[in-house]
This record gives sequence, C-alpha cells and structure tokens, in this order.
Amino acid sequence: MANPSADNCVKILGVKVHATNMDRALAQVEGALTSGDKGYVCVTGVQGIMEAQMDSNLKRIINHSTLNIPDGRPTVWVGWLRGMFQMRQVTGPNLMLRLCALSAEKNYRHFFYGGNEGVADELKATLTRRFPGLNVVGTYCPPFRALNEQEEAELVRTVAETKPDLFWVGLSTPKQEKFMDQYHAKLDTKLMFGVGAAFDMHTGRIKDAPYWMKVMGVQWMHRIYQDPARLWKRYLVNNPKFVYQITLELLGFRKQQEV
Repeated sequence: MANPSADNCVKILGVKVHATNMDRALAQVEGALTSGDKGYVCVTGVQGIMEAQMDSNLKRIINHSTLNIPDGRPTVWVGWLRGMFQMRQVTGPNLMLRLCALSAEKNYRHFFYGGNEGVADELKATLTRRFPGLNVVGTYCPPFRALNEQEEAELVRTVAETKPDLFWVGLSTPKQEKFMDQYHAKLDTKLMFGVGAAFDMHTGRIKDAPYWMKVMGVQWMHRIYQDPARLWKRYLVNNPKFVYQITLELLGFRKQQEV
C-alpha cells in the first residue's frame, strides 16, 4: 500500500499525521495486508510530536510510516483548524481491538512484542478469550535494552517460523518507533504497530480514560494520576511546550516545517 497522499495529511510542527478516522485507518491496514506490503504504523499524540522536535531521527521515522494515526485529541483539533474535518481520534488500544475483532473472519495472525515479564502472554490469554478464533502465533518479552546478537537472531527466527500478519509493539515512544524502523525489514511480518500502553491497558494494569476526558482532550490527566512518578514530566513539560509552539505555527509566527 502506498502512503496516503500529502493531501490526506496534516503537518504538526513538522510531523506528518494522517487525517484519518477509525474506518479509514482499518481500510488502509486491510489494504496493506491484502497487497502484502511491509511497513509500520505509528500512533502519535502530543508526546510523539514533542519528542520529534528534539530528535530528528524520530521525526524521520514517523514521517516515513505507512500510516501515522492521530492518537491525541489535540492533533485532531489542529487538523480541524487546517480544514481536515474528516479527522478523528484513533487510539492505539482501540485500533488493536478493532483489528482483533476482524481477525477471526480474516484469519490474521498476530504477534505481541513488549511489556514487562509475562505481559505479552497475559495479553494473548486476555484477547483470545475476548475474541474467539483470534490467532496469536507468538509473544516475546524483550529486555530493557537493545537486543544483543543472540536475542535478535532468536526473534528473527521465531518470527520467520510463525509469519505474523500483524506485529504489535508494546514499548514506549520513542523506543517503539525506533524498534520498528530497525526491524520492519528484518522480520518476516507484514505490518508493525507501535501501540505503547495498549498492552498494559488490555491486561488491566492501567485503566483507560473515560470517554468525556478523551473528548475534552484531558486524557493525559487520567494517565498521570495512575503513574505520576513516571509521567509527570512528560505531560507537565511537553503539553505547555506544544501549546506554545503550535500557537505560534497556527498564527504564522513559526514557519511550518517541511516533512
């Protein structure tokens, strides 16, 4: 599947976010799976955009993704301000559930990579109970560092034997994006998805925010309440920076960057 045209994207501080919605994103994923194209899907909100301001390699990775869905409500609001009124929030956890629901009919094969010890196996058990017929062909719990040669060879061999269609990466930004960039050509899988906290959310380790908080764009408050020690800096520093920089860009005081 070729990348959607630039007309279907919105540039936010130099980061390309596709002006999509859930149904359109699912159709693009299914099209890629049908055609056999290899690639990776990013799930980007304010955090990813702000991380990319400080890391040009991360910005390159996101901008070369097969699909970069608008995970955060503020990214959708910026899209609307730029005339992309069809744009809707598409969260990683929800995309994962929708694709799992389709999988029994389509016979898609899944692989779960990431999480703390045992999380990927628990995710497999949880989702196969929730979606009868879901085919999870493998799980892998990586160390909290780059894979060494032996671990990489083991992963490559395991994926070659199981040949998953969808390879889910449950790390954090920017680790998951950099992992997909490094490995999507090495692994015998079609599409990789960086879905961050989805593994912990679907196994009950963290709770999803209520719908009204997502609509109001304050989902981050729900996340920081559950894990303040780790997340306070991410949100209380990055969010004000984003508001300041995107306001300058929208008002024309900051030049819109090329992607």
